[in-house]
Amino acid sequence: MDAWYLLLEIVILLGGCLLLGSLAAALRQSPLVGYLAAGMILGGPGSLQLVKAQDHIAAIAELGVALLLFSLGLEFNWPRLRGLGGRVLLGGVLQVVLTLLVAAGIAAAAGLGLPEALAVGTMVSLSSTAAVLRLLSERSELDSLHGRAALGTLLVQDASVVPLALLLTLLGSGQGGDALPAAGRVLLLTLLFVVGLFLLLDVLAARLLVMLRMERNREMTVLLAALTGLGSAWAAHEVGLSPALGAFLARLFLGTSPFALQLRADIASLKVLLLTLFFGAAGMVADPIWISENILLVAALTLLLVGGKAMTAAGALRLAGNDAAVSAGAGTALGQVGEFAFVLGGIAMGMDLLASERYLAVISAAILSLFLTPYLVCIAPGMSAWVARRSGSRRPVDRSASEEVWLVAVGYGPAGREALKDLRVEPSCAVVVDLNRDLLRAAETAGYRTELGDAAQPEVLEHAGVERAGAVVVTLPDRAAALGVVRQVRAMNPAAQLVVRARYQIHVDEFRAAGAHVVVGEEETVGRELAAAVARLVDAPGEG
Repeated sequence: MDAWYLLLEIVILLGGCLLLGSLAAALRQSPLVGYLAAGMILGGPGSLQLVKAQDHIAAIAELGVALLLFSLGLEFNWPRLRGLGGRVLLGGVLQVVLTLLVAAGIAAAAGLGLPEALAVGTMVSLSSTAAVLRLLSERSELDSLHGRAALGTLLVQDASVVPLALLLTLLGSGQGGDALPAAGRVLLLTLLFVVGLFLLLDVLAARLLVMLRMERNREMTVLLAALTGLGSAWAAHEVGLSPALGAFLARLFLGTSPFALQLRADIASLKVLLLTLFFGAAGMVADPIWISENILLVAALTLLLVGGKAMTAAGALRLAGNDAAVSAGAGTALGQVGEFAFVLGGIAMGMDLLASERYLAVISAAILSLFLTPYLVCIAPGMSAWVARRSGSRRPVDRSASEEVWLVAVGYGPAGREALKDLRVEPSCAVVVDLNRDLLRAAETAGYRTELGDAAQPEVLEHAGVERAGAVVVTLPDRAAALGVVRQVRAMNPAAQLVVRARYQIHVDEFRAAGAHVVVGEEETVGRELAAAVARLVDAPGEG
């Protein structure tokens, strides 16, 4: 196919995704729903057939999946997973396992073979992190009890993508008569791949990053992120593993490095582009005509999936020791089939585990369940309250979010250290954000939590906790950089008290207009210090 014709089709698909994604967001839906709808309308069977290069676009979009999992690897380093707490981890693991087994059991009872039934179970076992977290954040429910239970479960679910992808790979390799040797080969290749990535990334690359001080050269971090993510995906494909699995494992190792947060922020734009292509290509699989002809089947399957997932998730959280009301609210919010159904379904199809019509039925139900997500999140608090009333117990009140003191300091140079010198809260309640590793080591020595990254990027600020912060102090000397941080902080947390340093007096009004409550001008401060020094000299003539 001509490269320029392929580019035209990509532009058409991206344009459709932009239009329908914006429409979905305006209707309080996840933009992912709009991307999927764009693919359904523009390409694939029963569509307008404006996009015909489905295979080529799907190959490009697979890179988007790899970068998605590469980005997720940052969030799921082992220390952070352990930090979620035993009940959250247990509840998340139980939810994935129980949902997989229940769905596989129902599929097997409907006449599917064991490998195909397990493939269906893996597809429906995960919920939509992108849709649920966005809606909880918009409703200011992320810090609620059911919101935090849902968040913890989603984190565990996303971390489960790797073992689920490996399970599908093992099932696919064992389709022939020599299932045991084939499965052993996959496990051996996976082990060798993991060891190779560890030596390359945790031993060689991490030390090279420190030696070259790459945090000061942003172009190099972008190139490193792209090289690592795409290179590991290619390497995994070459040895017969899932490219998405390879990318996730690569980021899992890099996730323990001090550069992980900045790497994730630097590839965010590229990831969004490729992921949009992926969901547009995934939408091409769905057939609007087939859905309309089988609407009763798809509707019944959707209701079965949503109801079954909600009850299974609530039951798993309850078994893990969570409160009944909290479990019911979180389970209701997690009732949809998530975006990883398309990822895992693609792996299953590539391994010839799933018949195309059954894949189409599950994907169609998954798309409809995503449409229901805003309503599930909306009724989750009411469901929690209803269970609390039925059980005759008071719903526990969570005071941790309101009692915890948060301060985010952007920059820890001389001005930043002076700003925090007389801080009247525990140092552990403050987070310092900087791109200089030496300054961050000094901040850690003083007891502060630290994040290495560019605070002008929302992902870095989000990771530092700006959305929960009561106050933010920006001490960056560069006016443009400081102004960008001020605007980003104000957009993410309108209620935070914002204190900003201004090197020149002419910029004070600009910072105030951007949303700063207090602006400390260096020229004015230096002038006062000079005036005081001169006054002391005048009051004591002749002493010099």
